[in-house]
Amino acid sequence: MTGKKKFRLFDAVLMSVVVVMVVDSVAPAAAIGVQQFFWWMFLLLLFFIPYGLISAELGTTYAGDGGLYDWVKQAFGSRWGGRLAWSYWVNYPIWVASLAVLFVQVGEQIFGLHLTTLENVLIQLLFVWFTVLVGNRPVSESKWIMNLAAFSKILMIVALAVLGIYTAITKGVANSFAPHNLLPSMNLSSMSNLSVIIFNFLGFEVVATMADDMDDPKRQIPKAIVYGGLLITVFYLIASFGMSVAIPTAKLQASSGLIDSFIMLVGRMNWFVILIGILFMYALASELISWALGVNYVANYAAKDHALPAIYGHEDKNGMPVGTGILNGIVATVLVIVAPFIPNPDIFWAFFSLNVIALLVSYTMMFPAFWKLRQSDATTERPFKVPGGKVMINLMTWVPEVLLIFTIILTAVPFSTAPAELSTKLPILVGAIITFGIGEVVVRMAEKKK
Repeated sequence: MTGKKKFRLFDAVLMSVVVVMVVDSVAPAAAIGVQQFFWWMFLLLLFFIPYGLISAELGTTYAGDGGLYDWVKQAFGSRWGGRLAWSYWVNYPIWVASLAVLFVQVGEQIFGLHLTTLENVLIQLLFVWFTVLVGNRPVSESKWIMNLAAFSKILMIVALAVLGIYTAITKGVANSFAPHNLLPSMNLSSMSNLSVIIFNFLGFEVVATMADDMDDPKRQIPKAIVYGGLLITVFYLIASFGMSVAIPTAKLQASSGLIDSFIMLVGRMNWFVILIGILFMYALASELISWALGVNYVANYAAKDHALPAIYGHEDKNGMPVGTGILNGIVATVLVIVAPFIPNPDIFWAFFSLNVIALLVSYTMMFPAFWKLRQSDATTERPFKVPGGKVMINLMTWVPEVLLIFTIILTAVPFSTAPAELSTKLPILVGAIITFGIGEVVVRMAEKKK
């Protein structure tokens, strides 16, 4: 006699909120300005809902450890699966490097430190290898890390919202919320951060991997994805509102915007702002630890399938994917060391943008894979099926795909010769070309050995 399954709808929604919501992307999204509220609703309807439903269908139909890799490989073959695995993996060590930079910047800001370049790099390297080593251990899945991370994130966001509302009522706001300001300006430069909003929606396919532990996955998975998406949207919007009340958009920095907002709302640096800064620093590390095994297992799975080099498939005696973990540390270390020589005024944003691009590129393969599998594998039983006929399925596939490609281009391609535009985007564009060029070589090498 088997016991009742314990993974309820509430658990799935909570997991999706804790894992998917990342506090380091609140300020980059808020940097769009008050028009971001329009873009959140726009992308919720035209990107997130199709993405969530498609993730639910693919995750329940093609259950397995490979996730996105399995779906793309089954639709387009091993080489495209390898490209997906590379893109999905490489975003992680770049993300580690970007948060290492942000971790030290926040520490300097809240403790009033003035570190030398060498001290800065050494602390960043400690952060990198701490998160890599802890993320390679089974303890990284323990509930206390996730629960404390959830508490930290929710406390920061609620505090930002409450202080923002109080300040708006008593002192006014730093940005106008007039109706015409809420509408999109369609300025290409100001829309560069739209990719961050899409980035904030990604990761819900993880919920679909819990199908075997649910009582009724056909109903629970779509609900968990939709409810989780709505909750995360609300959390991000109230946090962005607090920032918009505190700081004029033109002065909002992607790296320091969160702490700057608390300083402006409270009036000065005090114990509360320092506490928020410490929670923020903890949240940065916990996000990486929480995501580590998911990313590492996909790369490990692809290596065992000979779509990536064998080193990605190396495991320790406990079956942990340490080969991929060590590669994470090596790549992040190289980025941290070369960071001081990169000509970008905001190195956090440069690394973070490259991380976002790599992750978004991997999802550009998911939507065509869904469409292809619907055509070529129509006889396979689907516990959950995206509703609608041929026209609706085409809209669900290609509208999000176009939005993904459009936002990737906006993030990486300079649309003017202004020095600020070139210095910000050219390093990102060059970094993306190098990243995917190396990926193609790696995938072809693995293919030859296979």
